[in-house]
Amino acid sequence: MPDLVVAGAGMAGLVAAAQARALGADVVVHEKGDRPGGSMLLSSGVVWRHAELERFHAECPGGDRALQRLVWERLDDDLAWLESLGARVVARETGNPLTRGVRFDTESLARALVEAAGGRVELRAPLREPPADGTPLVLATGGFHASRELLREHVSPQADALLVRATPWSEGDGLRLGLAAGGRASAGLGEFYGRNMPAPPARVTAEGFVPLAQLYARHAEVESLAGERFTTRTWSEIDVVQWTARQPGARALYRVPEERLGERVRERTVGEMIAAAEHAGAPVCREDGSVVVECVAAVTTTLGGLAVDEHARVADGVFAAGADVGGIATGGYASGLAAALVFGRIAARSALGEAA
Repeated sequence: MPDLVVAGAGMAGLVAAAQARALGADVVVHEKGDRPGGSMLLSSGVVWRHAELERFHAECPGGDRALQRLVWERLDDDLAWLESLGARVVARETGNPLTRGVRFDTESLARALVEAAGGRVELRAPLREPPADGTPLVLATGGFHASRELLREHVSPQADALLVRATPWSEGDGLRLGLAAGGRASAGLGEFYGRNMPAPPARVTAEGFVPLAQLYARHAEVESLAGERFTTRTWSEIDVVQWTARQPGARALYRVPEERLGERVRERTVGEMIAAAEHAGAPVCREDGSVVVECVAAVTTTLGGLAVDEHARVADGVFAAGADVGGIATGGYASGLAAALVFGRIAARSALGEAA
């Protein structure tokens, strides 16, 4: 019998398995999907923290400050640990002066973690119930972004219109298992991280999740199809995508004055992002010196989940990491990959009785 069972082979689950293996444990990882790597493989690969801890607290005011401190204090060392496993670094900066972090090649990162985890990943093998023999369990199933039922219950009545910008198999299995084991839900179950994307009939595939993001609400007039206006106040624009998700059809119109098309948002201009949307087939029109783009809200990961303590403990013998953990970024936005890395390692140590 294994010393540890891990549910989920995304970033958090593989980190937990790799850490457990480094401690000499025998680990088995159950993965619901057809490959390891989870939504991390579909991301930009940037693992980051806020430059200042107080900024983290201010950006995510409803989050658990003790959990936020753990992510902030431990991330740099944990990034060095990832590198030591052989994950290839693409850049040692985030492109945002408010944050610090590293960009990894996601395929290299997944390979390194699978190898460090011992390669014992059972694919298409979801965990439906905790181990009957009491073997410690780490829940790392990726949240509930792909469950229309849970999205409708907690996030938006427009759940059926939302685009899923991540793996299609993260349906809240970890949340259900944790609650059944005696755990409790965290704050912020109605919050999610995502992006506004080109609206149908645009075709958005997994390869377009990053390059098709419409990340320029601060340079636009934003309104719903019903004419309600919204002004984004956050640099991450998480507020505008959460607002869009609750509008009719989960849609919003971005009206951009032509003189703003040259504004840069990280490595792209507003005009380049609009051109990408138009090329994908989104409704784009030009009128009165402006360009109007129709967008749809897309969920990347849910921010609410299971409540954990500083040892990643959900209940007796049950621990959680990654998007199965809620209460870290409540009220704002923080790197999900950073939390997956830090709490994946903490969960493995705690589950095996090591100092977290």
